[in-house]
Amino acid sequence: MAAHASAPPSPERLFQAMSAYQTTAAIKAAIELCLFTAIAEGATNPVAIGAKVNGSPKGMRVLCDYLTIHGFLSKSGDQYALTQDSAIFLNRHSPAYMGGVIDFLLHPHITSSFDNFGDVVRKGGTLLSAQGTMDPDHPVWQRFARAMVPMIMPSAEFIAEVTGAAKGEPWKVLDIAAGHGMFGITIGRRNPNAQIHACDWKAVLAVAEEHAKVAGVTDRYHLMPGSAFDVDYGSGYDLVLFTNFFHHFDPPACERFMRKGLDALRPGGRAVTLEFIPNPDRVSPPIAASFSMMMLGSVADGDAYTFAEYQRMFANAGYSSSEMLDIPMSPQRLVISYK
Repeated sequence: MAAHASAPPSPERLFQAMSAYQTTAAIKAAIELCLFTAIAEGATNPVAIGAKVNGSPKGMRVLCDYLTIHGFLSKSGDQYALTQDSAIFLNRHSPAYMGGVIDFLLHPHITSSFDNFGDVVRKGGTLLSAQGTMDPDHPVWQRFARAMVPMIMPSAEFIAEVTGAAKGEPWKVLDIAAGHGMFGITIGRRNPNAQIHACDWKAVLAVAEEHAKVAGVTDRYHLMPGSAFDVDYGSGYDLVLFTNFFHHFDPPACERFMRKGLDALRPGGRAVTLEFIPNPDRVSPPIAASFSMMMLGSVADGDAYTFAEYQRMFANAGYSSSEMLDIPMSPQRLVISYK
């Protein structure tokens, strides 16, 4: 049987990479214009969409064609329709709407991390300041707390499920770098006997407290304002939540922090780590493996660590064992480590 000929060389991938900023601009504009919602409400051609969102028919045609090319819309004649992903994640009427995530991911402080990126690569870390987004009380984290809730909810529900929150045991839970607070709050919502202790900067915890009030767990939601490295956590916790935290730091800092969490756990307690964890090859799966680029641009020492690296760090910190779980509908993975 003859071997299949390889595809001929093409500059197409290079062109797409060099013009990727246009894709970012298009999706940002479509979200800000509520274009996907307009189509969901029945405006399906450029004239009707333009009338709905106060835009020109030409502008709508060009933008909708571009979004069709990139898989966010489908087209028949001059009529546009939402794809399944757009209907679920970009229609403001959908309970899984994620358009607000652009308020964090496309915040100028985040995007400017990639200016002069050649110099970032030479240095091996951010150029923005000594610690980048990890500077004390950085205002970007309040924006993060308000923007990212829809994206993290599948993971929050998964954590509550696999830890057995619904059993209703009298838990004491420590939510470190709580941000929006939804990981601890979801456990508290599932378990009426759980006391949640949330640590983060004061301005960020104000957002988490708002979410706790909406969820009806305010009487069991305790604020611990300050740096996660400096706050005295106390002890006797059944669960310690390390959610999207370790990727900001180098391994020695992670291990110091893991030991602090271990000291806060009761005997038999568990540490729950949510992270972007690439495979050993560090190039798959794509989203988790690509996250190391985000860290290179935005912080001084962070990275996306493999499970083997997490196993080693937790073992060095004194934990007895660690296991990894894949999370449905999420590019992230969960590591559960035992005291």
